[in-house]
Amino acid sequence: MNDSARIPSGSQTVGPYFRIGLEYLLDRTPKLAPRVPGTIEIRGQVLDRDKVPVPDAMLEFWSPATVEGGVSNNGEPSGFPAGFRRVATGEDGKYTLVIERPAPVRFNNELMQAPHFMVLVFARGLMRHLLSRVYLGGEKVIEADPVLRGIAATRRATLIAQPEESRADLHSWNVVLQGADETVFFAW
Repeated sequence: MNDSARIPSGSQTVGPYFRIGLEYLLDRTPKLAPRVPGTIEIRGQVLDRDKVPVPDAMLEFWSPATVEGGVSNNGEPSGFPAGFRRVATGEDGKYTLVIERPAPVRFNNELMQAPHFMVLVFARGLMRHLLSRVYLGGEKVIEADPVLRGIAATRRATLIAQPEESRADLHSWNVVLQGADETVFFAW
C-alpha cells in the first residue's frame, strides 16, 4: 500500500468525564495551614480562550527545592514529595493551593534559577497535559532567571504569580489555555 494513501486517525480527547477519571489523583492529604512559616498560598483560575472558567481542570505543582531544604524526591509522611501538590478547579474554574515555598535552584552549575514551580495542566479537551512554570512575583532574583529571560518580555507576565498587598504569603496566578493572554507553555 502506498504511504501517501494512509491517513492518520485523529487524536481522542478525554471525554466529558474528565474529572471523574482523575478524582483519585487529587491530593487528599491535610492541607498546610496558610501563614505557616515556609508556606505560600496560590489562588487563581483556569480559563479557556474566551475567558470562560474551566470547571474540571487539575493542576500539579512541583518544586525542585523548598526553602526548608527539602528536595522534591524526599518523601514526606503524606506520601507526597516536598513541594508537590495537586489541586482541582471548582465549578467557577478557581483553585486554591497551600504549598511549601520554593527555593532557588542551580542551573548548569553556574546560573541560579529563581524560585518557581513546574506546573502540569490537565483539562478536558487537551490531547496531552500542558507544561508551564510559575514564578513568585517580588523575588529579587526573578529577572536573572535563565529560563524566564529566554521568553519574550511581553509574555513573561503569564508565568509570574502576583503577590497580594495585604499578605506576603498569598499570590494570584491564572492559567489561560489559549488566546491573546495565553499562559506560556513549554514543549516536552
